[in-house]
Amino acid sequence: MPAPCSIQLIVLDWAGTTIDHGCLAPAGAFVAAFAARGVAVTLAEARGPMGLHKKDHIRAMLQTESVSRKWCEATGHAWTETDVEELYRDVTPRQLAAVEHYSALVPGWLEVLRLLRDRGLKIAGSTGYFRAAAAAVFAAAQRQGYMPDFNICADDVPAGRPAPWMIFRCMEALGVYPPAAVVKVGDTIVDIEDGLNAGCWSVGVVDSSNEMGLSAEEFAALAADAKATRRAAVSRRFTAAGAHAVIDTLAELPALIDAFNARLKRGQRP
Repeated sequence: MPAPCSIQLIVLDWAGTTIDHGCLAPAGAFVAAFAARGVAVTLAEARGPMGLHKKDHIRAMLQTESVSRKWCEATGHAWTETDVEELYRDVTPRQLAAVEHYSALVPGWLEVLRLLRDRGLKIAGSTGYFRAAAAAVFAAAQRQGYMPDFNICADDVPAGRPAPWMIFRCMEALGVYPPAAVVKVGDTIVDIEDGLNAGCWSVGVVDSSNEMGLSAEEFAALAADAKATRRAAVSRRFTAAGAHAVIDTLAELPALIDAFNARLKRGQRP
């Protein structure tokens, strides 16, 4: 396997990273689907497993003590795989509708994208969305001027995150290897984990993230000390998950690529 001399590919998540500041579309759909069954889950409970394939996400929610208890109290029985399937069928149209509403690119991303493309970097998009939602996201992004060189969703691989298959498929499609020549950027703990499992540089982005959970307007309205406190908390979670780097916004990505390239030249690897 050749030793990489520079970063060649950046694989970016969609919601919470390049679109939908705060990752609002998927979280609300999960809350609504559970509410339809009389189960009042919180946004925090809905956000916990974010980044997984959406069916896996539902299962992970139900496996938590708090949601499992609420489910039993509301329905009178423990959850089953049949319930997972029914919730997934309910979540699907809700997420499609939410994707259309929360489809704005993260502020500043197109400017950063131009800088990255000027360096000859390849760009791929990956998501835990099912295929129909991923297609809707891709179409909305394309209308706004963002079209990755390759795009993939969790339905396209044997297993979604934290398995590394989506990243490997991006590498294969765009002819990039070894993994040390790849940077994965995402906004959830599972994003960090699949980057690590793929053996590439794994980066967490804070301000727009599911972990932050605020729209661009809500985040901008925070007082400076509140921003700093919340940023520090999210950064600690990404760092604890093993992230090689944490950035507040994608505007820091070009400088981070320079830093990774310098590390590669010194013989360092992810």
